[in-house]
Amino acid sequence: MIGIADLYDILLAHYGDPHWWPAKTPYEMMVGAILTQNTAWANVEKALANFGDNLTPEFVETASIEDLIDIIRPSGFFNQKSLRLKSITGWYKQYNYDIIQARRQDCAELRAQLLAVNGVGRETADSILVYALDKPSFVVDAYTRRILSRIGYDLSKDYDDIRLMIEQSIPQDLVVYNRFHALIVVHAKEYCKVKAVCVGCPLAEVCGDSAVQCTQLNRSEAEPRSRKYIY
Repeated sequence: MIGIADLYDILLAHYGDPHWWPAKTPYEMMVGAILTQNTAWANVEKALANFGDNLTPEFVETASIEDLIDIIRPSGFFNQKSLRLKSITGWYKQYNYDIIQARRQDCAELRAQLLAVNGVGRETADSILVYALDKPSFVVDAYTRRILSRIGYDLSKDYDDIRLMIEQSIPQDLVVYNRFHALIVVHAKEYCKVKAVCVGCPLAEVCGDSAVQCTQLNRSEAEPRSRKYIY
């Protein structure tokens, strides 16, 4: 079984830097983190595009729930997500919508604040910490669990147990945290799917479950069809 740091090195060598999260502003990233819950990223992109030039905290603060629902409808679960956008915007307002003010806070304090926001779970909180607030708090998602389990890790069921295990295995470096989570998602999308594709997989030689889990395809079928990442 390879180490966590070795996993990062293999994925980075294979895919390069995914340059994630694709957002023009930290606030847009926060909105995307809410909208991506329980949906594909393609749907989030449609919802974000519907904002036009109004993807600002000031607009979301003053917009009616009905208007927000119409805008974010492509992302699904729009009734819940409209309320969650109001909540995350209300949290951000305490910093006067100034990302520099927010980033001055301690990571643990920010994480506790985010987890107290309606609709923000641990995965969403850590995503916002890493990609909007520049704080090293590793994001654990279903893709992380899938890949680590397949290469031989006996994982705890607790989110924070997995997060801390990863954080203790790699440098506490924001760039590494940013890239590693993105690389995991890219790899899960291209090879380590629910029905895994092993031909061409950069982890095929170290994947303990490859003989059982993977569906062998012709190399032409296993080639990545797209590099438009993620979720």
